[in-house]
Amino acid sequence: MSHIEVPDAEARTRLEGRQFSEARRHGKYLFAGSSSGPWLALHMGMAGSVRIYDEEDGQPDYARLVVAFEGTRRLAFRDPRKFGWAKVVETPDAEIEAHDLGPDALEIERDTFKDRVGGGRGTIKGALLDQSKLAGIGNLWADETLYQTGTAPDAKVNTLGDDDLNDIHTAFTRILNGVCDVDAHYKELPDAWLIHRRETGRACTRCDGEIESMKVAGRTTYYCPNHQGTS
Repeated sequence: MSHIEVPDAEARTRLEGRQFSEARRHGKYLFAGSSSGPWLALHMGMAGSVRIYDEEDGQPDYARLVVAFEGTRRLAFRDPRKFGWAKVVETPDAEIEAHDLGPDALEIERDTFKDRVGGGRGTIKGALLDQSKLAGIGNLWADETLYQTGTAPDAKVNTLGDDDLNDIHTAFTRILNGVCDVDAHYKELPDAWLIHRRETGRACTRCDGEIESMKVAGRTTYYCPNHQGTS
């Protein structure tokens, strides 16, 4: 992808003189605006982030969009891989509906998760990545969830029992909260997590196996066949 979508000049004028009095997150989407609108919608893509800084400190690298507030405070949408986007929207709810997003992964209740995911014919990895089922789990945290629960990434959802789905819900809730607690500074996450050894041949931290990779749901997937197995 050679470019990133950002608001054009006409759309940007809609934000001039406005105050961001509210902020909302849903899955990989971040919204900033006010009850009367409009809102700035940011999609984080694979590596996007928001940085708040003072003008005198200099603009962060890979800043694709900068919002200048009164005074010297600035908000930068940083996206080194150019998979994210930014645009001006009327309301967060309308944008969530337009993209057919499921419930937020950090808010979805256990029974709702099982209803939306359980019994499907696809793989559990694919179900976790499906933003229409639940929004907010990407490739890294889907792999981490399955690694920590000992679940085969290519296991068919309809072969998983109630206890399996309960464990998966508990795991991704804990994992996502853990990532938020360290502000996504991966080096601060527990050493036993898969995130630190996403390479074939690395030692598994949960058994005597080694990490391998395969394609599941169109994505490169790291897992340990010894304690997770394959379908």
